[in-house]
Amino acid sequence: MKQHLLIPALAAALLGLSGPALAAECYADYKAKQDNPLRLHYGVVQLDGSCRKQAARAEISSRLAPSGWTLLNVLSVFGPEGLQKRKADAGPYFLRF
Repeated sequence: MKQHLLIPALAAALLGLSGPALAAECYADYKAKQDNPLRLHYGVVQLDGSCRKQAARAEISSRLAPSGWTLLNVLSVFGPEGLQKRKADAGPYFLRF
């Protein structure tokens, strides 16, 4: 009887891992700033880690910091279907970091 319960549990676990949390192509759009003088930018970045907003914050912050940028906000996390509609708005910060 235990085997009958084990198979559905394993299947559910595997399906959960293949969802958006570990998607092959995951992107986030964000807002960042620099001080002295104040500069702001909107950008899009491809994520290497987890496809979740919380994880994206840490990843994006660490990429922006060496260039003197401070992450203000991660707006959304999305797949490749959302790239083209954000490309024009991101301008030079489209997939830059």
